[in-house]
Amino acid sequence: MISKLPKWAADWTEKAGAIMSGMRILDVAYISPNIKRIRFQGDISRMNFQIGYAHVIRVSDTEFRNYTASYHNADEGILDIIFHIHGNGAGSRYIDGLQPDDALRISIPRGKKMYEPSIKRQFIFGDETSLGLACSILPILQKNKHEYQFYFELDDAHQNVPELLGLKNYTVFSKKNTFRNEQWVDELPVLNTKEWNTANFILTGNAKSVQTFRKKLKEQSSGNIASQGYWLEGKKGL
Repeated sequence: MISKLPKWAADWTEKAGAIMSGMRILDVAYISPNIKRIRFQGDISRMNFQIGYAHVIRVSDTEFRNYTASYHNADEGILDIIFHIHGNGAGSRYIDGLQPDDALRISIPRGKKMYEPSIKRQFIFGDETSLGLACSILPILQKNKHEYQFYFELDDAHQNVPELLGLKNYTVFSKKNTFRNEQWVDELPVLNTKEWNTANFILTGNAKSVQTFRKKLKEQSSGNIASQGYWLEGKKGL
């Protein structure tokens, strides 16, 4: 779905029953001052949840944003999303203001399927915007007995968030050690360990970091690479 529409078109889209479902907020928790987890409840029985799929939420009269579920339970109609509240954009302002008992509409998930269950080793890279995807895939990786690693580039204030979320087998890098530096990426252990050469690589988060990491993986590995930039400095509604 595009990120911006005229108000009349946004009104029509939000009301479209084939696209959007009514939800109510059950609970709000701040994992850190800028990482907010919201639990929604509603009819999610017709939603097809796949790793890499995203929900669309209307955040202003004319704007929509994409967010990835971190957990769902169809029997209870429960859906969790972990939000990174960053800057003063329309999405951050809207999400920061949401409180228990608020009602809103959330789209059915859609997007690019990223998880390949037939591949033994799974590698997931991202930043704060990727934490929901990481939480959603972890139980699947454990159930299917994959070998897996998470790499996160996080602001210094968020270095402990993966631990607070219960993630495992992760390495946290400061954004000061940038994944946009090709020479620095060349030295990463995952690119220099033979057994990870054929892994399934899932790359999300900052579009520039994803682009650089993908380029080096294509040069040095023969694994499957699925990538999706979630945001880019200076660009609204990526």
